[in-house]
Amino acid sequence: MDYVEPVFRPPSEAYSALLQISVGCSHNKCRFCEMYKTKRFSIKNDETIFADIDELAKDYRHVKRLFLCDGDALIIPQKRLVKILKRINEKMPWLERIGTYANTKSIKIKSVEQLKELKELGIKIAYMGLESGDDVILEQMNKGADTEKMIEMANKIKQSGIKLSVTVLNGLGSRERSYIHAKRTGEVLTRMKPDYVGALSFMITPGTPLYKEEYSRGEFEILKPEELLEEIGVMIANTDIDGLFHANHASNYLPIRAKLPEDKNKTLGLIEDALNGKVKLKPEHMRAL
Repeated sequence: MDYVEPVFRPPSEAYSALLQISVGCSHNKCRFCEMYKTKRFSIKNDETIFADIDELAKDYRHVKRLFLCDGDALIIPQKRLVKILKRINEKMPWLERIGTYANTKSIKIKSVEQLKELKELGIKIAYMGLESGDDVILEQMNKGADTEKMIEMANKIKQSGIKLSVTVLNGLGSRERSYIHAKRTGEVLTRMKPDYVGALSFMITPGTPLYKEEYSRGEFEILKPEELLEEIGVMIANTDIDGLFHANHASNYLPIRAKLPEDKNKTLGLIEDALNGKVKLKPEHMRAL
């Protein structure tokens, strides 16, 4: 397989085959993220992609899901992406789902009809990073889009019938904007109507602009475990969706898997028990990005 390292995938794609059809992220300017800073965005040539598809077809007949890497495969022009998906369908007809990351830029250039075409060719889920529902934070982090644009693009994905999974970062607002971040994120999630929400606890990464600037100057504070729990509680309390809310990533102190709206009160009760010391939190040495 032709992988340009490092290669990332969402936690829920842990058992998926990974096909890298683009390299890096087309935005790659978020101040908190270092995932793709070591490589420049590009789209691989068809010869390389098709050779990898043939190899996957030979060695991964037992795998039912495929994830398209890197950070923004959806931005590939429609004709080329359709060609790649048709090749995947031809060589791996047993696949049940193809997934991809998607940002506002890549969703914007696709029409709903084009997204529906991609769904028919196997793309059943798109992962979108909201990070925060607070426009102040999004601007500080150079996310490249405000909440209204995020909501618009999320609704576009939903119109196409592709499942939408949205990622948010618990603690991204530092201590100063923690409550605002939590409340507004819940409100924006409600308008996005994702099928899945993945909440990760923010962990600062050396080398990022946020680390080298605000964090090094003491202007950005990492929340304590109990502060993160309080924040995720506010976020869930303000989220009204019909879907799954996950906070069971390796970074999280308290694993949460809630079906909303049914499990909202039970989950808020679990958080309260954890804050009162009735539920043990994950030890620091067991957390990871």
